[in-house]
Amino acid sequence: MSETTNTAATAGAPKASNDATLHAATQNPDDFAVQISDQIESFIVAVTEIAKGDEPDSAVPFLLLEVSQLLLAGGRLGAHEDIVPDERYEPDLGSERDADDADELRQSLARMLDPVDVYSEVFDPYEPRKAPVAARISDDLADVVTDLRHGMAHYRAGRVTEALWWWQFSYFSNWGSTASATLRALQSLVAHVRLNQPLDDLDGLDTDEDLSTAEGTLEEEAGKVMAEEIAGPLGLRPVK
Repeated sequence: MSETTNTAATAGAPKASNDATLHAATQNPDDFAVQISDQIESFIVAVTEIAKGDEPDSAVPFLLLEVSQLLLAGGRLGAHEDIVPDERYEPDLGSERDADDADELRQSLARMLDPVDVYSEVFDPYEPRKAPVAARISDDLADVVTDLRHGMAHYRAGRVTEALWWWQFSYFSNWGSTASATLRALQSLVAHVRLNQPLDDLDGLDTDEDLSTAEGTLEEEAGKVMAEEIAGPLGLRPVK
């Protein structure tokens, strides 16, 4: 990978305690960097295992839990002062995981989550009159894992500050909002089933569809799928 500029290290940004404290992270289990890396590694491992489909009955609840825990790490990164990397340019990571790994993860999740993979999301809640867009949980999770693995490669190579900078920067620029949207979709899915509310069929809806011009609401896109039809395969049970 060619060297890239660490654009988040803006001039005058406050420098976090990224020397003695961060570089000693591997020595202290209570250190901020160790805790963040542990949470991130746990998420990567858990999502990879869930995607194997060995326990499809509990997939959605487990994903809800894992994304929630990941966002705790993201919140800590977001609340932390700006982390400034040691070098102006990002060090070469050497051989990284092949892009096929992300595609395989994405496809496995898509198969397992069908037919509830596609959901509706507003990209930026602070931009007025923005129409919702269609997204996929499988795409989102694969993208989040890809971002996190990038930082983990630095962490495992001993570049602790670089890893924290990347995780913080990509939290603001990509994986934070992506994981937040995914969490909302998973929570909504669980709520529909646990509250015994009908969940409408999203078959035929794709991520390239313009929801702003679609007639009616998302619930009118296709035929009805009652909650009990997906409760078993997804490991969810409605409230009696």
